[in-house]
This record gives sequence, structure tokens and C-alpha cells, in this order.
Amino acid sequence: MGAAMTEALLVSREGRVARLTLNRPQVRNALSRELCIALLKEMERANEDASVGAVLLEGVGTVFCAGMDLKESMDEALVLVHADVFSVGRRMRKPVLAAVQGAALAGGLGLALNAHVVVAAKDAWFGLTEKRIGLWPYTVFPVVEAAVGERRATELALTGRMMCAEDALQMGLVESVVAPEDLKAMSMEMAATFASGSAAAVADGLSYVQESAGLGPAERLARAVDRRVRAQWSDDFAEGVKAFREKRAPQWPSHRG
Repeated sequence: MGAAMTEALLVSREGRVARLTLNRPQVRNALSRELCIALLKEMERANEDASVGAVLLEGVGTVFCAGMDLKESMDEALVLVHADVFSVGRRMRKPVLAAVQGAALAGGLGLALNAHVVVAAKDAWFGLTEKRIGLWPYTVFPVVEAAVGERRATELALTGRMMCAEDALQMGLVESVVAPEDLKAMSMEMAATFASGSAAAVADGLSYVQESAGLGPAERLARAVDRRVRAQWSDDFAEGVKAFREKRAPQWPSHRG
């Protein structure tokens, strides 16, 4: 496993999984300008790298991410960087999994929800807490709304309340809750499973999910039929069918770039 390190972000590889690890434990992995820019760069790099099949987003220390770094001066350029970070999931054609320990608060919750799947430690906490500093969570709100709906997102923003992992699971903010000691192993296993699938099928599927959001049933169905017809002529589909008939694991052409 190779690894690279910046002050704010650790980047490493395990097989086809790119691990991006927030590395500011002394400030609860607060989202500094440097960290946000590094995250965007590495997410975009993973998106374009045929050897990457999935991204695992995690944090060093006892907290996943406590939100934006309040010690930095807020200017329009930084707001735009935050907006990019809290919408990066819409641009990803590789599955992204967030492993949340400790807490994901404010912008930290927004970052986690940019993953396609969130796995949380049983003792983790979640909250849309910007109201405590006199701010509406403008750049985070859309991704929270996408996860739980407008009314529930509005309630979370209005109250700024904290919720435990089990409540977050019931609400739809996370997809799985595991014992704290199992978080790293379970999230890595899940990310590796994502990465083992057909890269072409996953990329096309994630693109469909994003492009069809907000469309009516008829148009969604039309797009699904169009993509299904085109997919049946893909090299990966041909290999998948052949492997099924031969009772062996597929060797996806899209994994070879």
C-alpha cells in the first residue's frame, strides 16, 4: 500500500480503494481552506483514475469532522470552496463511502453526506449545528435535504439538535451502524466490495441517479430504458454474462482502463 501525506489530508491506496483521511485531529478535523482544496483535488483525481474503484473517506482521531474551521477568515472564495466540497458527491462516478467516528457536525455532516454510503460507529453523533454560531447552513442544506427531505432538513437546521447514530440511521442520514472497534475494518471491507464491481456499470449508474433526480416518473423510465439498452452492448456486460455462464469471477474490462 502506497501512501502520500500533506499536513491536512492523508492519501493512501489499498487495492482499488483510495483512502482519504482527514488529518487535523487537534482541531477535530475542522475543514480548513487547505483541507478542502486537498479533498477536492484528490476526489477529482480518484474520479479520473481507472485504477480506483471506490473512495473511502475517514478521519484521524476521535472525531470525523466538526465542520468548518472558525479560526479562518470567511470570504467569498472560501464559501465557494465549501460549496464545491459539499456538492462533490454529485460529480463522483466512483462510489464514495464515509466512515464516521465520534461526530459529524455542521459542515462535517455535509461532507459525510456527499458519500453515497455512510457507515457510523455506534457512539457517533450527528448535527446540523450552524444556528449555534448565527448561520443558516446554506451550502450544506441541499445535501441534507437530499438525504432526509426538505421538512426534516429544515427542522434539523432550526433546532441544531444532535442525534445519536441509531437516530441518524432511522432518519436516513446513515446506512449502517457498527461497533466502534469494527468501523475501520467494516468500512474498508464495504469499500473494497464497491470497488470490485464493474467500473463501467457503476459509473453509468451513478450518472443516471444524478441526472434523473427531480424528473417525473415517465422521463425517469425513458432514461432508464435508454441506458439499459446501451449497457447491454458494453464489454463489461458481455464479460459479466460470460463469467456467469462459466461459473467464474468476472474480469471487468473497465478495470484495465
